[in-house]
Amino acid sequence: MHGLKEACGVVGIYAPGRDVARMAHFALMQLQHRGEESAGIAVSNGEKVKCHRGMGLVMQVFDQDALSLLGGEIAIGHNRYSTTGSTRIANAQPVLVPVPAVRRTLAFAHNGNLVNAALLRERLQASGIHLETTADSEAMAKLIALQADRTAGLEEAIAEAAGQAQGAYSVVMMTEDRLMALRDPHGVRPLCLGELAPGQYVVASESCVMPVLGARWLREVSPGELITIDTQGLHSEQVLPPAQLALCVFEFIYFARPDSMIAGVLLHQARRRMGAELAREHPVEADLVVPVPETGWPAAIGYAEVSGVPLGQGLIRNRYIGRTFIQPDQRMRELGAQIKYTAMPGELQGKRVIAVDDTIVRGTTKAQTVRLLRDAGACEVHVRITAPRYRYPCFYGVDTSARGQLIAARLGSVEEIRQAIGADSLGYQTMSALVRAIGLPADTVCMACLDNKYPIPVPDEMQATKFALEKSPDSLVDVGG
Repeated sequence: MHGLKEACGVVGIYAPGRDVARMAHFALMQLQHRGEESAGIAVSNGEKVKCHRGMGLVMQVFDQDALSLLGGEIAIGHNRYSTTGSTRIANAQPVLVPVPAVRRTLAFAHNGNLVNAALLRERLQASGIHLETTADSEAMAKLIALQADRTAGLEEAIAEAAGQAQGAYSVVMMTEDRLMALRDPHGVRPLCLGELAPGQYVVASESCVMPVLGARWLREVSPGELITIDTQGLHSEQVLPPAQLALCVFEFIYFARPDSMIAGVLLHQARRRMGAELAREHPVEADLVVPVPETGWPAAIGYAEVSGVPLGQGLIRNRYIGRTFIQPDQRMRELGAQIKYTAMPGELQGKRVIAVDDTIVRGTTKAQTVRLLRDAGACEVHVRITAPRYRYPCFYGVDTSARGQLIAARLGSVEEIRQAIGADSLGYQTMSALVRAIGLPADTVCMACLDNKYPIPVPDEMQATKFALEKSPDSLVDVGG
């Protein structure tokens, strides 16, 4: 998928006696696919919280000198891609907020997007709270600090703030003496729990983090659950009643790594099934199935197995180019797309090619990919997409806040899209086939970007651009849901 970008990746580690900063560093590298704009790690040695943040990839932000200054027993980390707020260092996370009521510093890192962020900002400003960034994460962190003045403790303050926040959020937090994790009542974004040793735990956006750290995967953080880990062990509290489960469909299709598991679904296997379903729905006579790397590989394997058409490596991805979709604006996406792939002429000359990919979102890359295959000698290029048409914007942590950005919304039919990308044929997965491939009940998966059914109500004002908060902090209104 080359037009969608996931909001962020988060990790939290409670492991006294271990090098938690370096462990968080390794975890963030495992989650690099979830955000390439900035990275940050906060640590506590039991007495003081320190934080290092920077713009760029994890390996660019953290060198040995930076990590050596982050000794501690607790750590949280964050990779960012902007859905609310612009690409600048002030919006990087974790966010550090003093909580005078409990004499603690709260470090806060968030994956998702709050649909009522503007209302929360208004409430904070009315209470005399100064906001330094345009990110919704700061608003939620400072709301927790504000609530701490009115409640019996930090956990109660988090519960009160969570009750006011509307949208998608998987959050890791820490103070000087504890690690906490919180997931929204719909469970839109993934969050899982693992054990390093008795009394030592990891919380992360994806299960692929666990093997690298030597952790044993335990379970997912439940929707509406707050987990607290300290010297007394792990404590779980259902601070909000679970709502209708609404797992993001694109975590299964594209966002999450293929070696991760969400809701018991092994993602590589699900994506392979998507390709198999696609081959049954949209067969075509061809000589070669070519995956669009890297995310097209599992589906291409499934397509080749069912169709009987040989699988070949017709495209090579420049591994030093980030996900095109994750780039913060259209101009950068177009530049990135031009140097993202190289074709292999010896594999493609005179062949009828089936190019398998997960999605066409903005259409930035697909026409260039088709042209690249033709220039390398392919006599026919048939495009097969494992997701249905992406026609509606996401407001829960994906960079598509305006419907006009989406090619399937701009163009009325599959045939028009086929002509726009220059393919000989174009086939999209059906909704029913996608649900079969994922293997979960349809009503547990958020597919609003495909069917316009939003599980969390979204205000009309949010459909302007992702920079609305910067243009007018008061321009958005409460969702009321």
